[in-house]
Amino acid sequence: MSEIIKTEAVVLSKMNYGDTSMIASLFTEDLGRISVIVKGARSPKSKYGRIVDLINHLSVVLYKKESREVQLLSGADTIDHYPEIKNDLNRLKYAYSVAELVKNLLAEHEVNKRIFKGIIRIFNRLNSSAEPSEITFGRFFIFFLKEIGYELQVESCAICRKKDFKTDCFYNFDKGLICGECTKSVANIYTINLELLRYLHCLKYDESIGSFNNLISQRAIIFMENHLKYHVSDFKGISSIKIFNER
Repeated sequence: MSEIIKTEAVVLSKMNYGDTSMIASLFTEDLGRISVIVKGARSPKSKYGRIVDLINHLSVVLYKKESREVQLLSGADTIDHYPEIKNDLNRLKYAYSVAELVKNLLAEHEVNKRIFKGIIRIFNRLNSSAEPSEITFGRFFIFFLKEIGYELQVESCAICRKKDFKTDCFYNFDKGLICGECTKSVANIYTINLELLRYLHCLKYDESIGSFNNLISQRAIIFMENHLKYHVSDFKGISSIKIFNER
């Protein structure tokens, strides 16, 4: 028996199916990540083929059936299609990166309304803010890590709880920050300089980004990728960033 569900959704990806249809991966507010078939989506007359586009924020109506892996989309309306993102390759790169993280790291049907609201908030920022896109994406990335259980610990030494760092410190992907005095008690530590530490703190607490080295935002993203690689063996990095950078 089918159940009619109305919910909000973000389009994470889409692919052609059959002669005229399309299958899309949606992250929904009430059902988590699901796959839907959009029948006739590739027909020139299809209304929904244009609406169900990458990163669009939609209101959707679904025929949901528990025994079916791919649900049927029966209606969709656009809430926002983020025109400024789609007209700027740098903004688009990071919007696609948000979608990629959600698609690859959240289990199917795992409902997380905080992440859903976080996606909408960050897409709105990417679309309208003058803040550099890599900073905006960094804010989402550090929030996302916390939500999926791999929070970055950037407040104090994980061993002695020291907070006032005067020199470069160290990081262990299991424990977090390690001060110079505590390095002998922890293996597998990596140097993290004070500039990167301050920058990550600003991202985590959504503080204004002041005067930092121009490369610090990229270093922060790489650091967070490495943190995630350590905890998730299947994660190989964010391919959207690599693909756009190669263009």
